Amino acid sequence: MAHEVLAKIDDISEFLQDQSAEAEQLGRLPDATAKKLRESGLMRMLQPKEYGGYEAHPNEFLEAVMATGKHDPATGWIAGVVGVHPWETAMNDDKLQNELWSEDQDAWMASPYAPMGMAIPTEGGYILNGRWSFSSGTDHCNWLVIGALVGDADGKPAMPFQSLHVMVPRPDYTIIEDSWNVVGLQGTGSKDVVVEGAFIPDYRAIDAAKVMDGTAYKESGRDEALYRMPWTAVFPSAISAAVLGICEGALRTAIEYQKDRAGMLGKTSDDPYMMAAIGEASAEIRSSRATLLYNMAEMYDLVEAGKEIPYEMRAYGRRDQVRGAWRAVRAVNELFTRTGGNALRTDMPMHRFWRDANAGLNHAVFTTGPIYHASAALSMGFAPEDVIRKAMI
Repeated sequence: MAHEVLAKIDDISEFLQDQSAEAEQLGRLPDATAKKLRESGLMRMLQPKEYGGYEAHPNEFLEAVMATGKHDPATGWIAGVVGVHPWETAMNDDKLQNELWSEDQDAWMASPYAPMGMAIPTEGGYILNGRWSFSSGTDHCNWLVIGALVGDADGKPAMPFQSLHVMVPRPDYTIIEDSWNVVGLQGTGSKDVVVEGAFIPDYRAIDAAKVMDGTAYKESGRDEALYRMPWTAVFPSAISAAVLGICEGALRTAIEYQKDRAGMLGKTSDDPYMMAAIGEASAEIRSSRATLLYNMAEMYDLVEAGKEIPYEMRAYGRRDQVRGAWRAVRAVNELFTRTGGNALRTDMPMHRFWRDANAGLNHAVFTTGPIYHASAALSMGFAPEDVIRKAMI
């Protein structure tokens, strides 16, 4: 059962905490960490049952991601980013799913979705070339799911623009070592990947627009509620869950430190200002978590009842998802600056959660302007199609 995953994550919580420094030093998850994450079943929570998955409620997945990030930022990030990919893969051609999961139900897929490459049509498929950045967890993955523009015979984007999500097996791409030198999320190993002249059969490509607008699930023949959820609700929420889990970890480590700390006003418990800061940060992070789960449950209930999710609900969900992540990280920043100089020491775990939480906000799903614009416009009863599209709702 899906709830067993949460228990398994709890069982390895101390291990995840202990390996954090090693992950950061390696610039990727240690092999032992990836093995334990596989064994937990978390990465199969959104995978179809016929391929060994749980087909769990999205909130069960989000809670597992947050529980993981609470103990180690890098593992939590990988859990959210890589763990959500089986959900979209379920909408791909049956031939691809069989190829991917028939022999290894624990196969992982790295990304990113940004169309940084060019797919030139050829007989039976495409010739793919490009270089992609931010391929989180790629060292431990067997496949890539990456974005590419359809090109013309001259290698330029064909008009009108069409973006694909393309599946590429490990032998057909190269991981660029030493391409992930960053100040945050170092342990995620989000390296660059390069594809040079790989042949991509038609069945390994899916129209990105169809994934976004829900056409893909209809054409896939799947009718499970999980796969009828909008991409723009599921994917951004998975990334938010990772960030919120990291923020919960920052709060956890701050509280552990403050229990035994004495400052200018004596013990922390006697310092009303520090106690107020902890209480405020706790409320902000918990509220962000609760809102994320509430919105997901509300949308899932509609889908399960056979109804469509209106644009307004999708827009408000994206608005709250973005705002919740920013609220939680800002709460961590307030807490970090009030924790004292020792928080800066590299042997103190809080600095890692602080850096990684802030780094997470650089992901495209946390861009505020278009999201707030679209949600406000829809609340007023109008929103042009290009506003909705740019906001990814």
